[in-house]
Amino acid sequence: MKISRLALLAAVVASLTACGAGTDSTGGASALRIMAPAAPGGGWDQTSRTAEQAIKSVDPARKVEVFNVPGAGGTIGLAQLAEEKGDAGMLMTMGLVMVGAVEQNKSAVTLAQVTPIARLTEEYEIVVVPAESPFQSLGDLVTAWKADPAKVSVAGGSAGGTDHILAGLMAKAAGIDPKQVNYIAHSGGGEALNALLGNKVSIGVSGIGEFAEHVKSGKLRSLGISAPARIPTLDSPTLKEGGLDVELANWRGFVAAPGLDEAGVKSLTDLVTKMHDGQAWKDAVAKNGWIDSFQTGQPFADFLTAEQARVKGIIAEMGLVS
Repeated sequence: MKISRLALLAAVVASLTACGAGTDSTGGASALRIMAPAAPGGGWDQTSRTAEQAIKSVDPARKVEVFNVPGAGGTIGLAQLAEEKGDAGMLMTMGLVMVGAVEQNKSAVTLAQVTPIARLTEEYEIVVVPAESPFQSLGDLVTAWKADPAKVSVAGGSAGGTDHILAGLMAKAAGIDPKQVNYIAHSGGGEALNALLGNKVSIGVSGIGEFAEHVKSGKLRSLGISAPARIPTLDSPTLKEGGLDVELANWRGFVAAPGLDEAGVKSLTDLVTKMHDGQAWKDAVAKNGWIDSFQTGQPFADFLTAEQARVKGIIAEMGLVS
C-alpha cells in the first residue's frame, strides 16, 4: 500500500511539473489565454484575435483563447493580470492607451507590476465623420469647433488614451483649449462606431485599422490621419494637409503576469517571436495598415518605462489629469 501511495504521489508531481514546463495534460503544447482588456471591436480586441490566429498558424497544436475584460482604459484587466502571479499561460494586449489610462484613472496597479514581453505594432490614428455629416473637410470641422467647442462631440476610446490625446493635440493646434474638448469615451471600438453610424456624435477618432473598411465602404468619411504622409492603403489626407500640425502613432504590445521565472518569460517571448516571424502575422500587419515595431526583452522594458514618463507629461500639459 505504501509503495502504491508513493507511486501515485510521484505521478501527480510529475504531471504538475510537466504542466508547468509548458505542456498540457495530453502532452501537447500548453494552452494560452490572451486578454483583450476592452470590449469587442476595438484595437486591443482586433490585435488579440489577430494574434490568436497567427499563433495557431505557427503552432497548430496549441490551444489559444481570447477573452475580454473591458473597463477603465484597460486598468481593470491590468489589475486582474496582476493577480495571476507566476502564470506563464497568459498574455495581455496593451499599449499607449493603457499608459495614459493608468494616469487618468489613478490606477492602484501600474505597468511596473507586470512582465513586459513584446512591442508589436504602431498604428496611426484617423479622424472620421458619418457620411451624412456637414463636415466635408478638416477645415469645416475646425471652423465649427472654434465657434462652439461644446457642440462638437468626439467619440473615441478610453479617457486619457491615444484617441483622447489626439483630440487634445488637434484642439491645441487649432487654438482651442484642450480642456474644452467634448470627449465621449467608449470602452470599445464597436461602441464608438455605433455612435458614429447612428449620428449621435460629431466626429470619431480611432486607429486606422478600426475605421478603414467603413471609410472605403462610404459609411464614414475621413477628415485626416495622424501620419506624417499619406498611406497607400487609404484615400485620406493627413492632419497636416488639413492645417493642423499634429502627428501621433499608437502602439500595441504584450505583457504577462508578474512573478514569472526566466523559463516562463523565455517561453512566452519565443512564442510571440515565432508568431511575429510567421506569414499570417505579416499578412495581417500589411492588411490592417499597421507598422511593424517588434521589440522584446530589455529594450521593450526600457521603452515602456520611457513611455510612462512621456505620456504622463503630455496628458498633464493638456489638463487631462489633475
